[in-house]
Amino acid sequence: MELMPKADEGSNSDLQEHLAVGGGVSGASSAPPSLSRYESQKRRDWNTFGQYLKHHRPPLSLARCSGAHVLEFMRYLDQFGKTKVHVTACPFFGHPCPPAPCSCPLRQAWGSLDAIVGRLRAAYEENGGRQETNPFGARAVRLYLREVRDLQSKARGVSYEKKKRKKPPRPRPPPEHPDQHQLPLPP
Repeated sequence: MELMPKADEGSNSDLQEHLAVGGGVSGASSAPPSLSRYESQKRRDWNTFGQYLKHHRPPLSLARCSGAHVLEFMRYLDQFGKTKVHVTACPFFGHPCPPAPCSCPLRQAWGSLDAIVGRLRAAYEENGGRQETNPFGARAVRLYLREVRDLQSKARGVSYEKKKRKKPPRPRPPPEHPDQHQLPLPP
């Protein structure tokens, strides 16, 4: 799903993207291996963010992009969301399974936004950006994601608990006497 219109509809950018993702020419034996799902999503997200910057008024270069622009982008993505987030005045606020439809807005789910930011953070550094200047790792972005998570969990009545890491099982100590743990033989 493409979120932004392409600027050059007459160009061969569709063909270039098709070839870049492993489409190739049919019958070609030297086709590059197909990308993993994560890599495909990361490339799609990176291209979408690039289109967002290109169509921003005034247009922005990646070098001038800040955490505030990332926040604008995440708010822009909300219009494509599919998660019902109840407002505090809604009678279903705090109910995980509302019994009837309501007019509350659809938003991007917190988990989706978090995943998109993670992929874009990695793509930024893979495309030559420095970790210290990565706008996707800005404090404002982390705070916004936390705020979205808390708001959505209250609106749905479901709290997000941090998963506890399972400790590896401890090895059992060897028995002191091997005969002690054997079953007695029948007479």
